[in-house]
Amino acid sequence: MIKINKLEIENVKRVKAVKIEPTANGLTVIGGNNGQGKTSILDSIAWALGGNKHRPSQAEREGSAVPPYLHIVLSNGLVVERKGKNSDLKVIDPNGEKGGQQLLNSFVEELAIDLPKFMNSTSTEKAKILLQIIGVGDQLHELEKNEQEIYNRRHTIGQIADQKKKYAKEQPYFPDAPKELISASDMIRQQQEILAKNGENQRKREQLTSLEYRYTQQAAEIERMKKQLANAEMELSKTANDLEIAKKSALDLHDESTEELEANIQHIDEINRKVRANLDKDKAESDASDYRMQYEKLTNEINEVRKQKSDLLQKANLPLEGLSVAEGELIYKGQKWDNMSGADQLRVSTAIVRKLKPSCGFILLDKLEQMDMVTLNEFGQWLEQEGLQAIATRVSTGEECSIIIEDGYVAGQERIVSPPVEQPKTWKAGEF
Repeated sequence: MIKINKLEIENVKRVKAVKIEPTANGLTVIGGNNGQGKTSILDSIAWALGGNKHRPSQAEREGSAVPPYLHIVLSNGLVVERKGKNSDLKVIDPNGEKGGQQLLNSFVEELAIDLPKFMNSTSTEKAKILLQIIGVGDQLHELEKNEQEIYNRRHTIGQIADQKKKYAKEQPYFPDAPKELISASDMIRQQQEILAKNGENQRKREQLTSLEYRYTQQAAEIERMKKQLANAEMELSKTANDLEIAKKSALDLHDESTEELEANIQHIDEINRKVRANLDKDKAESDASDYRMQYEKLTNEINEVRKQKSDLLQKANLPLEGLSVAEGELIYKGQKWDNMSGADQLRVSTAIVRKLKPSCGFILLDKLEQMDMVTLNEFGQWLEQEGLQAIATRVSTGEECSIIIEDGYVAGQERIVSPPVEQPKTWKAGEF
């Protein structure tokens, strides 16, 4: 990884003249009070390495007659300079060969010299950068699209299932009602069949009475009609036989009541209303069960898609352990960006930016005064472990500061005095 070994800056914004040798691994904190030139140093580095698009709008120090001068020595031996009236760029390699901005762009990461651009981006933009780095953006997008479609279908199915269940619960139920709708014509037909059967019974009863009467008459006739005794006895025997048969049949006859059918016919609408209510309740409960099964099936599909997403990210070469993407947002140690600590936000940003161009071994950070000492030390230790160089500013003059800037100079450092600008000579006739 390429880092900054030395830098010299003169007459840029609030900087008068400074020389700094940042620590190779870890945090170099540039401290000082407000308005002393701390941020001007970071802006100068960004301008020197990032090109004229990072040139400050008012680059020259106010009141200076000397143009800006930038001199940076990198760990790969490159020397980067900007000087002269137009602050022209000059890049020289260890062999004395000259290069330009294109050479610097090959290893200087844009976000490394403009970290706030990354940190101030939306959560979605941060996640896209990470997915772009690890090369699973398209696959994850398809999985998330599939997950969302299944989720929407499941949501709709769940709503329908809840509606069916609620509808079934609200329906009355009549346990005494028949299972199927009844027909008035069928009931009338049953009634007519019973009445016909009862009429036949009545006919047989009347036949019994008639036979009994005939028997009595015939018995009397025998006394009066001795001459016809033989015929009468034969007829009597026959009649007696018929009488016995009729008696036996009459004992087995039972009339059926039509009262229940008559009552059902009178209340057929009410009965059918209850039957329909029971059928509706049964249907709603069955539908609710079917939709709930569909809901559970879709839930299993969603879990499978989420597992595929998790497996995809676990197999990817992520720049930081514990870093992931969920629902289109960065997740670190289970926390979204707005719930991360300041140190974690810096750690995540630095790790992702480093992954964009692994050869860029440094990063610029402004306004670290928002970070307490514990967090600052924690972040510095992580940078050392990762072999990264960070040059940062902090409104402070405490021991945590590597150097202190006072009025455009490094406190305690021998001050550089820029040579006076030569005034063009003027000539007068006759004078030497």
